[in-house]
Amino acid sequence: MAVVDFSGRLDGMTFRNDDLPALFHHSDAAAISRQRESTQATRTQLFLLVAAAACCALPSVPVGPLRLFGALGALAYAGVLGVGVRATRRRARPQWQLNRSAAEFIKSLAWRYAVHGAPFGPDGDHGRDPETLYRIRLESGLNELKKMGWTDPRDTGTLAQGAEITPGMRQLRERVYSVRRETYVRDRLIEQRNWYRRRTEVSRRATAVWSWTIVLLTALALFFALLRAVGSGPGAAVAGLLSAAAAAGIAWNEMRRHHPLIEAHSLIEQDLAAMMVVMQTTVTEDQWPAAVYETERYVSPQHTDWLARHSS
Repeated sequence: MAVVDFSGRLDGMTFRNDDLPALFHHSDAAAISRQRESTQATRTQLFLLVAAAACCALPSVPVGPLRLFGALGALAYAGVLGVGVRATRRRARPQWQLNRSAAEFIKSLAWRYAVHGAPFGPDGDHGRDPETLYRIRLESGLNELKKMGWTDPRDTGTLAQGAEITPGMRQLRERVYSVRRETYVRDRLIEQRNWYRRRTEVSRRATAVWSWTIVLLTALALFFALLRAVGSGPGAAVAGLLSAAAAAGIAWNEMRRHHPLIEAHSLIEQDLAAMMVVMQTTVTEDQWPAAVYETERYVSPQHTDWLARHSS
């Protein structure tokens, strides 16, 4: 529930994620769970592939009718296939992306409604009541996600129908323009800008770690390959193992998309910083709905993906 912010103006208020609809919280939790499942599946497959390569590189150890490391290598390859089949059936990655899109769509729409962002200005759109228009836009957007495979928890009985507009959203919507502007800039725009800044730093650190790891593994593989070229050293097995490890590192780094996300998040952070200045200095109440709409466009997952795909 929205609470009075006594640290600032007496008529100010704070709007947090707790004030968003339950449908957002359900989709957000589902996205986090499916992201964790998808990431874990990929990590497990890469680890098993490297483990299988290691088993193939080790000398044979007879254990009854079998060779120990050969059998372990076969089990590792079977594990890769098993994890892949399960991930395909579970559709963890598509469901992660669909639930994330649903959560961010609901969050953006709720903020636009609460602070009079377009098209939910005081007069609605073409004379429509803003609350009715909000419900129409919400259901229209969610129906598009359903066509792509998103499961609406209201249809399965997981969540009850209704309550798409929370008391906190109504309370913020009823405040005067100066309070809505102050709340949006502080609790939405600045929070998002700080989130993109943190994610950029995390991605930079991860990129550095994985880049140097891949360089080290590749250099070691080159060293052992050169030893083999002159007829000494442990042979091709070690070079093959190091190559597999380096390939796994490259695959993991590409899957996490650290480098393109650095570019995308940095650009969005700059856009939000510029928009914050504009909102606090030059935007009038008449221009406010369009300014909010533009800000929400910057933070949409679609905009981030577009920037990431087109980053240099």
